[in-house]
Amino acid sequence: MNRENVGRATLVALPFLLALIVDLALLAAFRDRLPGQLASHFEAGGQANGHVGRTSYVLVTVVLFVVTGALWATTMVKENFSGRAYRLLVAGGYAFAGFFGYLMAAVLIVNLDAGEGASGVSFPMWQLAAALGAGVLAAGLGFVLAALGPVPQQPDRSAEIMDGERIVLADGEVAGWARSADSWWLPLVALGLLVLGVVLFFLGNWSAAVLLLIVGMVPASFARPYVSVDRRGITVSGMLPWPRIRVPLDRIEAATSRDINALAEYGGWGYRIRPGRTGVMIRSGEGIVARLVDGREFAVTVDDSATGAALLNTLVDRRRAGH
Repeated sequence: MNRENVGRATLVALPFLLALIVDLALLAAFRDRLPGQLASHFEAGGQANGHVGRTSYVLVTVVLFVVTGALWATTMVKENFSGRAYRLLVAGGYAFAGFFGYLMAAVLIVNLDAGEGASGVSFPMWQLAAALGAGVLAAGLGFVLAALGPVPQQPDRSAEIMDGERIVLADGEVAGWARSADSWWLPLVALGLLVLGVVLFFLGNWSAAVLLLIVGMVPASFARPYVSVDRRGITVSGMLPWPRIRVPLDRIEAATSRDINALAEYGGWGYRIRPGRTGVMIRSGEGIVARLVDGREFAVTVDDSATGAALLNTLVDRRRAGH
């Protein structure tokens, strides 16, 4: 890990460490005013319905902030976040630490001077609103701090795209390419939504059941998305006629094949819209990246992407030549 990554990992981990220190410091400062069993779980109206000991509070707090902070920092370093995605990742970590740091502190505050068993303790709903406010303020601070330092940038791959490979075709020869893009998680999401929708249907919750069944059909139709390249351009479709994404050939300037980090470059999976680029991210890995005539990029992760990109370049060349 180089010095820059150490600095960025420290910046990401800092709010989790601060939240941990503040919460444990409050516990130590107020230990004489706190009951042995802390009210820790509350009903919608604010009444306590669950308790934990002080040791359990410490363990939960340590695990919450240490583990989450370590995962957040590791993700930042391993996934090579850059630009706005980097700033949003930092801001998200600060928001998480600010929100849960305030909540854990608020649990101590509402337990102050309570009798044994924390009888009569309640959690006012304004505390939850205050926690959200703390999260928003912390997110703003994290975004600003990330912007003040050197922000990692994605390398400029324009030349790489423009110099992409070609497939040699004879005059008048017609060619097409198609592959299915496998994903292990999309079928599970679709199945989970559909099963939950069916369960709610039999339980009599018709409106929620119909909503989940409709929502579940979208990932179900894209459980094995089909990517094709032909004279019409590049098309991504599912098992159903809709939704279908097509980028016409006349909008494409050039294409290449490269490894794509879905989380770092596109902020997640599915159909993604980012500044200057859109894409269908089924997973991280190799994919086709097409540079459009307006300067934007369209990408889709799929196996054998080198062949698809090379054919796309050949078809674009043919169109320019008027063939």
